[in-house]
Amino acid sequence: MNTITLPDGRGVPVLGQGTWRLGERGADRAAEARVLRLGLDLGLTLIDTAEMYAEGGAEEVVAEAIAGRRDEVFLVTKAYPQNASRARLPQACERSLRRLRVETIDLYLLHWRGAVPLAETVEAMRRLVEQGKIRAWGVSNLDVPDLEELGTALSECATDQVLYNLEARGAEFDLLPYAARLKMPVMAYSPVGQGGALLDHPALRRVAKRQGITPAQVALAWTLRAPGLISIPKAATEAHLRENADVWKTVLTPEDLAELDGAFPPPRRKQPLEML
Repeated sequence: MNTITLPDGRGVPVLGQGTWRLGERGADRAAEARVLRLGLDLGLTLIDTAEMYAEGGAEEVVAEAIAGRRDEVFLVTKAYPQNASRARLPQACERSLRRLRVETIDLYLLHWRGAVPLAETVEAMRRLVEQGKIRAWGVSNLDVPDLEELGTALSECATDQVLYNLEARGAEFDLLPYAARLKMPVMAYSPVGQGGALLDHPALRRVAKRQGITPAQVALAWTLRAPGLISIPKAATEAHLRENADVWKTVLTPEDLAELDGAFPPPRRKQPLEML
């Protein structure tokens, strides 16, 4: 598995595992944990979750999946914006640690920007690093002006996790180049979109046929075409997980990329940062 280096020097795989919608049904949790464990076996050792997902249920699924294998995993979770204050972030972090059944979170993110000043969130994040509760912090769904507001603290920000796929390319106009100048990796969530419209597009089907892969693999490979990107797709089944895990070997050709650009044009001007 190819890796990418975070600002603190740690290497992580360019392809990880998302967990949105996991943990919502108790009857499914054992199967969901098995899929995540298979991902670890296949090298997808970065697992991304959040306190928002199933109100902590996804974190509990992750805990089951990584039991006995903590040293293999790069663990990412996210805090609600209303919990990002000086007083509430430590409490939110402790709840996540308990649900995940770990002593330290590898990367703790602000899920999106809310009413709490970013400077206060940074102060709280730094305190958690000092206490050994988290190893690094970052953000999610923040655009360039928000990142600029971090000021000197931006050098500590390990990543910005944003919606990025063929249907949501706005980040390419300024956010991705800005992050590249900072040498800050960007995590792409929902890399194959939501629902089947994207995967049914004729352009994806033509590229998939040429490559001998599925349309979903084309969409996922597209997010990994450039340096500085980490993609975190979710897989609901073992077959889907194996499909995702094979994608890092795929190299889209200039012909493939041109066809996808024609069907899903890159942005020509600044756009509001999309989010789910």
